[in-house]
Amino acid sequence: MDALKERILREGRNLGNGILKVDSFLNHQVDPALLDECGRELAARFTSVGATKVLTAEISGIAPAFTTAMHLGVPVVYARKTRPVTMPYQVFLTLAPSHTKGHTIELIISPEYLSHGERVLIVDDFLASGQTILGLARLAQAAGSTIVGIGAVIEKVMEGGRERLATLGVPIVALAVVTDMSGGKIVLA
Repeated sequence: MDALKERILREGRNLGNGILKVDSFLNHQVDPALLDECGRELAARFTSVGATKVLTAEISGIAPAFTTAMHLGVPVVYARKTRPVTMPYQVFLTLAPSHTKGHTIELIISPEYLSHGERVLIVDDFLASGQTILGLARLAQAAGSTIVGIGAVIEKVMEGGRERLATLGVPIVALAVVTDMSGGKIVLA
């Protein structure tokens, strides 16, 4: 994913404290062509796992999850952070710490859209500490679904998320891997 790596190096900003700002193409303004390319690549890497749903967290995970699901030909479900009045009373809910929000968030999914027997591919914008993805995995497991893989657009290896997620025993793919952000740098593998 050379185009993704080039955009990270050209437009990404190291804000310190492990925060990589990629708002110009991924997290606030979205480049549809780049995200389509990312989704196509993630779908290609996970074609063999037989996913029946792609699962993510709102809001920044939606774009990469959507394009991945589109290329796999399956629905995408996103965990909400607040329960709307349209959601049933009984829901799947878990808590996860958010590094960028600076506090713990709720992740909520309606049992209408994630159920027993689903084969779930989790896709998110970042794999950092792995806490949000572990929260999504807990929701999928509570629904009786099987997690079949984890995909991320950008991984920050220095935060140890891949090691935390290894206990899930599924393939983990990141399209761009940040290896160092010390001293204001952004270094990619």
